[in-house]
Amino acid sequence: MLAKLKMYSDFVVLKHTLFAIPFAYLGAFLGAILTTGGLPELRILFWVGLAFLGARSAAMVLNNLIDRNIDAKNPRTADRELPSGQITMKEVWAIIIVSYFLLFFSSYKLNPLCLMLAPIIPITSIIYPYLKRFSPVSHFVLGLNLGYAPVGGWLAVTGVFSFPFDWQEFAMLLLLLAVTFWVGGFDIIYSLLDYDFDKKEGLYSVPTFFGVEKALMFSFVSHILMLALLVGLMFVLKLGFIFKIGLVVIGLLILYEHSLVKAENFTNIPVAFFNVNAVVSLSMLFFTVADVMVRIG
Repeated sequence: MLAKLKMYSDFVVLKHTLFAIPFAYLGAFLGAILTTGGLPELRILFWVGLAFLGARSAAMVLNNLIDRNIDAKNPRTADRELPSGQITMKEVWAIIIVSYFLLFFSSYKLNPLCLMLAPIIPITSIIYPYLKRFSPVSHFVLGLNLGYAPVGGWLAVTGVFSFPFDWQEFAMLLLLLAVTFWVGGFDIIYSLLDYDFDKKEGLYSVPTFFGVEKALMFSFVSHILMLALLVGLMFVLKLGFIFKIGLVVIGLLILYEHSLVKAENFTNIPVAFFNVNAVVSLSMLFFTVADVMVRIG
């Protein structure tokens, strides 16, 4: 039983939830602190966590399901659970159903707006794997899937999103774009691991479309845009010294990530992909929430 659970955990790459769940909680904390002056209820944090877990797990499984034939031919991915036959199609569909149940039931428990907007997540999760066959823009659609996180956390607390946007909601859109460019940037780096295979199979990625050196440039520019959007967030929310320290920390982490990956050497990509980016997201949560809490007092 424990072996099965570990296999399911590896299949949905549960440890990678650290990439973006801090942004979901960041949205929830900002929503509570800026609108009520207090912290989000534990009940809301619980359902936000479950909703994010369900959305991300289903997206990962759908990606593996749609790409199963491609993954079976790729030496790097051929031994994964689905192409290697360690997991059955019944189990795959069961995980998808359970994951989306978590998303929609958690959204229902949060508020009507969260439930109404929840179907957007499966739509873009399905678009992403297919888009890889046609366009290098797929990196940023993946980023958008995780960029929903802060907006979802915000809506979980507030239950409203007005149009035209007020300044606080505009801040959430800045966060959505920041996460989108951040994820798109490091996914470009990660796709270098499959450069030769993707080129051979005619699959689209920024490296196969523009070349390795230009891909590294695109990745770096994406992360510069992320930092610029966070500077915009600082001005919109009138964040202070603590957030500025966080920006410096995140900027240094981004520089370190790019120093690990060279056009002629991809061996450090796993470290750059997981370790550094997990610290980036946790830093964003800590420094932003700390700054807002100190400012409000």
